[in-house]
Amino acid sequence: MPPFGCEVDQVGTRMLVRLSGDLTLSSAPQVRAALSKCLVGVPDALIVDLAGLRVREPVALSVFRTVAWQAAVWPGTPLLLCAPRPETADLLAGDAYGRLAVYPSAAAALAARAARRMPTAGDTMLPTAGASRRARELTEQACVRWNLPTLSVPAAMIAGELVTNAIVHARTMADLRVSLGRRHLLILVGDGSTGVPRLDPGPPELPSTGRGLRLVEAIARRWGVLPAPGGKVVWAGLPIDR
Repeated sequence: MPPFGCEVDQVGTRMLVRLSGDLTLSSAPQVRAALSKCLVGVPDALIVDLAGLRVREPVALSVFRTVAWQAAVWPGTPLLLCAPRPETADLLAGDAYGRLAVYPSAAAALAARAARRMPTAGDTMLPTAGASRRARELTEQACVRWNLPTLSVPAAMIAGELVTNAIVHARTMADLRVSLGRRHLLILVGDGSTGVPRLDPGPPELPSTGRGLRLVEAIARRWGVLPAPGGKVVWAGLPIDR
């Protein structure tokens, strides 16, 4: 099997990644790790050129749907794919892979108009006692600004619990971001620990037992964890009812 290759170039405010080698289920994790690493620079767009990539197992193309969703949630970067081979382009543009944005060449993707970013509010907080209160206040203010009064309280509770969880367990700075999508309000908290939070079955009155995450699970429509360079991002979503 040819070795997996990844060349990265900064083109203005965008990141161009050229992949080469064979795409299989075993190499897909390498692809995801390489593309996730590129997101740390928060480019305006992540453009992935697949001209040098041979798709040996089509099901492995699902890695691009995963990365596209991750990039949209954090850090809000659109993923643009360049697939000169018609058979690959047809697969990626189909329902099975989320109808991804596919261009015939890297030049066409670089010339494409940048997608509008989601309105976002956020702050980076020190691991201190007042961080949770600051997270709730910032989230409430964002909901008021975006005319989402019914989400103000639940979103603030989620933000406070996620920041508290980051401070108690990761013991690092907490990077809070609240983003307004078309259908969901997203609350994301990044920290400097790679440890995955778990819903532990301990007594709810003890903060170290996962009480906060159980509250998040009860309030949010969905929540999860995304790997990030140097740590992770815990996210939760609330549906927007307008």
